[in-house]
Amino acid sequence: MWGKSRSSGLATKAGLRQPILSCVPDDLRPPMFRATISRAYRMSTYTTDKASPFTRAVLLTSFVVLLEAPFDPIRRQMNSVLLTVDLTKAVADEAIERKDCVVVAYHPIIFKGLKSLTLADTQQQSLLRLALEGISVYSPHTAVDAAPGGLGDWLADIVTGTLTEPEPETKTAKPAPKDSESIETASSNGKSGASGSDDPFVEKKTPRRPFALQRQSTYSKPTYPAPMELEATDLHAASAGHKRSVITPVKGVEGFENAGMGRLITFSHAQPLTHLIERIARGVGNPKGFPVAIPQNKQVEDIKISTVGICAGSGGSVLRSCASADLLFTGELSHHEALAATELGKSVVTLFHSNTERGFLHSVLREQLGRTLKGEWKRVREEEKAKGEDLSPEWEDALKDEEVLVEVSERDRDPYGIVILQASEVEGKPL
Repeated sequence: MWGKSRSSGLATKAGLRQPILSCVPDDLRPPMFRATISRAYRMSTYTTDKASPFTRAVLLTSFVVLLEAPFDPIRRQMNSVLLTVDLTKAVADEAIERKDCVVVAYHPIIFKGLKSLTLADTQQQSLLRLALEGISVYSPHTAVDAAPGGLGDWLADIVTGTLTEPEPETKTAKPAPKDSESIETASSNGKSGASGSDDPFVEKKTPRRPFALQRQSTYSKPTYPAPMELEATDLHAASAGHKRSVITPVKGVEGFENAGMGRLITFSHAQPLTHLIERIARGVGNPKGFPVAIPQNKQVEDIKISTVGICAGSGGSVLRSCASADLLFTGELSHHEALAATELGKSVVTLFHSNTERGFLHSVLREQLGRTLKGEWKRVREEEKAKGEDLSPEWEDALKDEEVLVEVSERDRDPYGIVILQASEVEGKPL
């Protein structure tokens, strides 16, 4: 849908020119796809229904159609759109099984020019399979990041949200007592003898760990956040007093000063880092764990945060200019970037790249896109009927279908999961 593309050919310094897609005969395009394309070039879902210069130049021209599948009226797809962060083989399988018309992949599956399309490449294989099934692919990447009310503001709403009072706090974990410590404690309490006393005529027995049912460290299966459960969260978004600004604003577009990459939050009152960790966890789907970096001379419960630099995905280049931020919140930072931040007294929270993005599809994009497409599909159907042209039975059947459905992929997930150290009782010798 929307993303950076040097080859899209939609915008020039002099203004807009007609996209190459206008040369494609309409009878090759699925009606639902035509409605989506039309909406993409005419207006923005995120800002205004008026075709302002910013809407066209930044949001609409960034709307990248990665794959336009031809329309086969005999094998018509559903009027449905599947949202995903990454278009993997599993997501392609899901779209084919669901008979979706369009896949909107936040990350563009095509990053550079292609000289060939073959089944040897797994990503190209997915594109070819989708084209065969009549499923088209869009990517919205950059515009969703930069738009007011987009992904950057969604993450800022999470950080500045509040939980039901008193807000839960993350605590520094204390190691559990070792078995040897437990044994020494038991002996010092006089429980090692047969009668539990210090009677010199009673033989004392040295406590030993049992041979069977020893506790052994094991790890869980990889776990992932559950953004589909965000509707039930108790986080009250953007309810903490704060000021919000754009880290890298879009320049030279009057009226859209709040658009750009990254967000800088300045709280009215310093917030405990423990509160922010809990808010972030609740806001993205309660992951079982995620990396947090703090200065080596501090404990997490002692840190107060006045300013937060936020950037979805890989935020190193954007957050580099946030010299005043006490906390950097992003999907991923390199080892050296995180180390440099903590050496300067900053804290870092990362969630893995796409875990900062996926919840936006559930919380915001699904509803916005669904509402927009319903209105646009109604308009397209009325325009087609008003032409009074003789349509094939297949086209008439397609235009009778009023339903529009937008869903989020159930198979999309970050490549990384978290394995949790667990203890289980097993038979055998102690390790």
